[in-house]
Amino acid sequence: MFMACWRFHSILSLPERNRLLGFRNLVLLVLLMQAGAAFSISTMRCGHNIVELGDDKYRVLETCGEPESIYHRTKIVGSTLHHPRRTLDLEEYEEIQVEEWIYNFGRNRIRQSLLFENGRLIEIQDLKRSR
Repeated sequence: MFMACWRFHSILSLPERNRLLGFRNLVLLVLLMQAGAAFSISTMRCGHNIVELGDDKYRVLETCGEPESIYHRTKIVGSTLHHPRRTLDLEEYEEIQVEEWIYNFGRNRIRQSLLFENGRLIEIQDLKRSR
């Protein structure tokens, strides 16, 4: 295997190898950036205190103060269970109150988005830096 890699590199000229390595690095960088955006954070620091997933919105409000903005929406989740002969359909739906709080802790600091479902913190994400 080592010989195969060595032969592959010896076939390509130096500019071709550099272009291939540069393209590979660019693809890896893009993938890492996308993966970083997909992950959420489990804690957020507010001064000397920390809020974490599972905290209720009153504790977050007490710890971090008023957010810059709050967005409200309702999400309906559930399912319908169908009997094979259609003799019985069971429907079970739940209405979930969703709130997104945006915190801006000052100039040149990363803004934070906190997502609450039914008053419980379920997601923390970094946003762009404030200006």
